[in-house]
Amino acid sequence: MITQSIYLINAFTSRIFHGNPAAVMPLPAESDWPSDALLQQIAAENAVPETAFFRFQNVDQYELRWFTPDIEMDLCGHATLATAHVLTRHLNSAPAAGQSIRFSTKSGELRVTVTGDIYELDLPARPPVPAELPAEVLAAFPPPLTVGRARDYVLEYATEAEIHALRPNRAILDRINVDPGGIICTAPGAPGSGVDFVSRFFTPQSTIFEDPVTGSAHCTLVPFWAEKLGRTTLEARQVSARGGELGCTLVRLPGSGASPDRVHLRGQAVTYLQGEIPSLTQ
Repeated sequence: MITQSIYLINAFTSRIFHGNPAAVMPLPAESDWPSDALLQQIAAENAVPETAFFRFQNVDQYELRWFTPDIEMDLCGHATLATAHVLTRHLNSAPAAGQSIRFSTKSGELRVTVTGDIYELDLPARPPVPAELPAEVLAAFPPPLTVGRARDYVLEYATEAEIHALRPNRAILDRINVDPGGIICTAPGAPGSGVDFVSRFFTPQSTIFEDPVTGSAHCTLVPFWAEKLGRTTLEARQVSARGGELGCTLVRLPGSGASPDRVHLRGQAVTYLQGEIPSLTQ
C-alpha cells in the first residue's frame, strides 16, 4: 500500500495537550490537489480544529489550505504555525538564515520566520469596526462593553475573570451561522498575569464550538488592543481549557497611513503524533 505522512501538532504551546491541535498533511508536489470533498472528509475524520494541506509550489514557497471538520477556512494561524513546524522539524526544510517560509493561501502570501524554537507568523491585520450584535449573540452572552466586527464579532469585557466565567448558551447561538467567522470575547489581562489581553473564541453551528487558540482572531485582537493600550507589542493568552500564549506585534507598513497592515504572532509548537495514512493520489 502506498502511504503518506500525517502529523498532529500542538501549536502556540511548548507542552503536549495544550495549545491548539492541528493535523498537517504534505501532498506530492507533482500531483493535482485532491477534490475539495475528499479534503473535507479527511478534516472531518481528523476531528481537530484545523487540518492543513500543503504542497511545494516553487522555490521556497508552498501552497497551503486549511479545513475545519465542517468548512474550508480563509485564514488559520495555528495550522500555519504547525505546518512550518513540520517543514522545519520533520521534513528538513528549514529556511536559510534571514529567510522565511512562504505560503500561498486564500489570504495572500503568508510568511513564517523561525528563530530557535520560536515561529513568527506574518499575517494580515483585520481591525474591527463598530457593529451591532445579532439578537442570538446578545441573548447567549453577558452584555459586553463594546462590540466590533471584522471577519469575527469582537465582544469586549472589563476583566479577565469575566472571560473565564463565560458559559455561552449554545442552544441559542446555534440558531445563527456567522460562517466563516466566529465570536471573540476579550478583556485586559489580570494585574500581574504577565499578559496584556486575554480571549476566548466561539463558533456557532460548528463541530468544535470553542477553538482552543485562534491565530486568525488575533489578526483582529492585536489592532484592537494596540489602539486601546497605545502599544504595538503585546502579550496575549487565549484562556480556553487547553490555553495558549502568543507574542504579538502590530506592523504598520510605509505608506499605509494610520491603517495597520500586518500582525506578527510568535509562538512555539510541539509534535504529538506522526503517522501514515493511505495515499490520497492512488
